[in-house]
Amino acid sequence: MQGTKFCDLSETKGMVKMKITIIGGGPGGYEAAIMAAKLGAEVTVVEKNKVGGTCLNVGCIPTKALLASAEVLTTSLEAEKFGVFNDKTVVDPAQIIERKDKLVSGLVKGIEFLFESNGVNLIQGVGKLIDSKTVEVKRHDGGSEKLVSDKILLATGSVPICPEMFHYDGVKVITSTEALSLKTPPKSMIVIGGGVIGCELGQFFSRMGTQITIVEMAEQILSNEDESVAKQLLRQFKREKIKVLTATRVTDVNVQNTGITVNLSSGKTLEVEMVLLSIGRASFSKELNLDALGISTNSKGQIEVDELLETNVKGIYAVGDLINTPYLAHVASKEGTIAAENMLGKNKTAVHKAIPRCVYTDPQVAAVGLTEKEAQQRGIAYKTGSFDFRSLGKAQIIGKIQGQVKIIVDEKDVIIGASIVGPEATDLLAELTMAVHLGLTAEALGDVIHPHPTLSEAIMEALHDVHEMSINKVELRL
Repeated sequence: MQGTKFCDLSETKGMVKMKITIIGGGPGGYEAAIMAAKLGAEVTVVEKNKVGGTCLNVGCIPTKALLASAEVLTTSLEAEKFGVFNDKTVVDPAQIIERKDKLVSGLVKGIEFLFESNGVNLIQGVGKLIDSKTVEVKRHDGGSEKLVSDKILLATGSVPICPEMFHYDGVKVITSTEALSLKTPPKSMIVIGGGVIGCELGQFFSRMGTQITIVEMAEQILSNEDESVAKQLLRQFKREKIKVLTATRVTDVNVQNTGITVNLSSGKTLEVEMVLLSIGRASFSKELNLDALGISTNSKGQIEVDELLETNVKGIYAVGDLINTPYLAHVASKEGTIAAENMLGKNKTAVHKAIPRCVYTDPQVAAVGLTEKEAQQRGIAYKTGSFDFRSLGKAQIIGKIQGQVKIIVDEKDVIIGASIVGPEATDLLAELTMAVHLGLTAEALGDVIHPHPTLSEAIMEALHDVHEMSINKVELRL
């Protein structure tokens, strides 16, 4: 079977190829580069660190690699429930980090191979805009050069937010970047921020033996998700003795040789060995020279683009964490491919209607579309349907019964939102993401035959429950 053939948009043989320069080799940049090359462009990527960006090197991939090790540990400790007996379970944090590094290194080489096989030129250095056609590069080898191209894509991503009051030093007060390389977990840690990063790394270090306290200023952890979702995860954290303080601010961090003192808005003072900052990320554009070209940004410093992902300066595009869309690798990747197509003459609009949101804790959390609170705020009449995993045969088989699937539909039965808390939630969400994207109804999707016994049956039952037709009985789902 032949592989997919892409139309060469240089069109005429012998015609000079369009030149595209991309600053940033993360998910947005490398996906754009490969797509543009397949469409016939001459592509150069300028990357200051390693290709793959935050996601591959100090974000999604390494975090999930650590969490996979933690999951194996938990499975080992619970093996007796399945009739399997271990005499001894030993954790070696250094080997966990080594495995993570090996995985990351292999995937970085994979992207470099894709660049080579698709004719993408990679320059290691820092790129700076000179005008709408020119990028000046300060190479890591000490040299410099100017790249003149027809179109330019900005994809430099984001960096962790580190307010001065927290006294970030990368040693005792760290971000996720340093946390991913700790070969000796601290005895105690305060995680400032109960979002995705805080919850994932907080649970990981807890399972490595660290005493964890998560401090979140919002009323709930995972503040952007449904309240019922946060409660499910909070229940598990309590089981694991992870302390969670919500509606609480950190007012002061005092770093000393013997430890760290953290003062809270509640009046409490906590003493810990280490502090992890996970309060969000900010667009990283300070090296791009945006002001000199008059490229428009909003109050948060994010680059403003139109529906085609082009900035107000013709021929310059921006994607990913640089613009006002969710800071997620899969969003950047999609925007990158769309921008590449548009730079080469297409008029493809970036659609952000159904963006999957995933948290790789245990249990996993995944959601798409609107939450109940958002539906209420928009004045949308809605109904919900839900189904608990504990009532599902497959969940009982694998010993993971906590959580549920929840579906939100509008008055026309169109699925406008969904959330899953439970085993393999992040993989199960794809079906519901497609439903929100395509505007499917609960009735139509509920009529699809789901395989048995599987976890996906929980989605089917939740869809049926929208119309109060779910058979919510354990004995009938075995």
